[in-house]
Amino acid sequence: MSRPRILIVGAGFAGYRTARTLSRLTRGRAHITLLNPTDYFLYLPLLPQVAAGVLEPRRVTVSLSDTLPDVRLVLGEAERIDLDDRTVHYTGPEGEDGTLVYDRLVLAAGSVNKLLPIPGVAEHAHGFRGLPEALYLRDHVTRQVELAASTDDPKACAARCTFVVVGAGYTGTEVAAHGQMYTDAQVRKRPLRRGMRPRWMLLDVAPRVLPEMDARLSTTADRVLRQRGVDVRMGTSVQEATHDGVLLTDGEFVETRTLVWCVGVRPDPLVESLGLPMEKGRLLVDPHLRVPGRPELFACGDVAAVPDLENPGSYTPMTAQHAWRHGKVAAENVAASLGLGGARTPYRHRDLGFVVDLGGAKAAANPLGVTLSGVPAGAVTRGYHLAAMPGNRVRVAADWLLDAVLPRQAVQLGLVRSWSVPLDTSSPEVARVPGGPGGRQEASARSGPGAAFAADMDDGGDGPGRYRPPDEPAKGRPGSGATQVRPGSGAARPHAQPRSESETAKGRPAADGPNPGHARPLTEPETAKGRPAPDAARAADEPRPGGEPARNQPGGESARNQPGGEPVRNQPGGEPAKNQPAPGQRPPAPHPAPGPVKRTDVPGVPDDPDDSTKGDS
Repeated sequence: MSRPRILIVGAGFAGYRTARTLSRLTRGRAHITLLNPTDYFLYLPLLPQVAAGVLEPRRVTVSLSDTLPDVRLVLGEAERIDLDDRTVHYTGPEGEDGTLVYDRLVLAAGSVNKLLPIPGVAEHAHGFRGLPEALYLRDHVTRQVELAASTDDPKACAARCTFVVVGAGYTGTEVAAHGQMYTDAQVRKRPLRRGMRPRWMLLDVAPRVLPEMDARLSTTADRVLRQRGVDVRMGTSVQEATHDGVLLTDGEFVETRTLVWCVGVRPDPLVESLGLPMEKGRLLVDPHLRVPGRPELFACGDVAAVPDLENPGSYTPMTAQHAWRHGKVAAENVAASLGLGGARTPYRHRDLGFVVDLGGAKAAANPLGVTLSGVPAGAVTRGYHLAAMPGNRVRVAADWLLDAVLPRQAVQLGLVRSWSVPLDTSSPEVARVPGGPGGRQEASARSGPGAAFAADMDDGGDGPGRYRPPDEPAKGRPGSGATQVRPGSGAARPHAQPRSESETAKGRPAADGPNPGHARPLTEPETAKGRPAPDAARAADEPRPGGEPARNQPGGESARNQPGGEPVRNQPGGEPAKNQPAPGQRPPAPHPAPGPVKRTDVPGVPDDPDDSTKGDS
């Protein structure tokens, strides 16, 4: 008799706990497959400490392969679920398509950034849901302080050192608390002009900080933030985000280069395509976490509306504590449905309290209903995180000890660019890369850099979501001009319109057609700073990572796809180029190259052109 096939979509708190529990319960009697875009489980509560330089990024990640025995890991993003055929269609990290068959399906896809219809937010804000976003924020904040310290313009200095965080929940409060400490430590080494100091603002329409927590914990967090210098404004939010700053709902305009969006989360849009009963974007399930009418389908975590048996008529909130417990119950009920475990059990919970890390030795906690603050709360908070983490406990504790006795390293690595972590993404755990496969996109209309990049990543290249300019053939393939389409990926896209000047200035890939929502003509100062004017050949003239000369530039690599022949192959050690003149013949006139482009990736200059002019907010 063949073993049953269990498929788990997502490796967040719920999905990871489901896989780990099923591995223990089934003991090899079932095929367990885990589909996830990354090969690690991310411990989200410690992400603000990564952005503040307290923890190294790998400390908050746990290898799936090393900690989930008897579980097959498949890297990819679920694109479509066929409930009748019991199949899940996915796209792999290199654009390849795949299909997984299941007898039991557990949906634990998690959540994405919550967007509000506020003008300019999608264009100028960044979320805080994944490791790429934390790494980007760390680099961006470091860069802004360094640029502010070197400028002679007090207005520019103040704008670069103003950081606006929207959302005073768990994440926003911790980001503001750790961020203020991080920037204060930077300016102690490199003071700003005339005694200026970084300014962090925390905004929320709620009447108090941490509105979902006990009022005493909220008061503690508010007091610590204000003592540290954070500008806490309750009952206030962003009315509009612009290139130069944000307009608040009270009418004040705050000049800033940084807007961190921590308003909240919404369920992954994957579940919306199933056509099943929903509750505020979440899939309705029974107390056993099974979808009514679908005995083979289970859901848990942020994508599931689980009845709260302790509070009849309501559903469990979207928190890590509930997701972690959902995973255990879902695994037990899946095993029971296959005859591999005991009886089914409904989901019940008992509130164990909450903890909020405010940086240093400060925290707010109420374990088992006991309200704590100061050093005792800090000890309880860090002890709780060490106990809850499924791995890396020793490394995390070592980083905390080193941070207590050694100064933090404030350096920008430039590993994540601003356009690779758009706010309106369905996969915040994956940083977008030029020419890489696009992830699943929301069905709703989109705007801003996320929309432009979604258009760039549309089908029409070496695989789904792989974009190439219309005048550049796929590398290693014959022909030029026409976009190469992989079989089954859909019709070729029409030629892309020339990119807007704003996109060219920011180094972002071009979108299909102009986007008047964020296009902006280059100004003379920007041109003087070394930015090239827009050009149709710009896609081939981008600076190369690692200092490699741009193609088609004087002294750079020989240009590919020149008229009259195939790509040049006569590199050292390579095959002689075809279509070259015979010996004794006069060589043809060289193809005129575009004018020289001033490089911006030299030491001391930020790698992201957007940050060098306005900062990415």
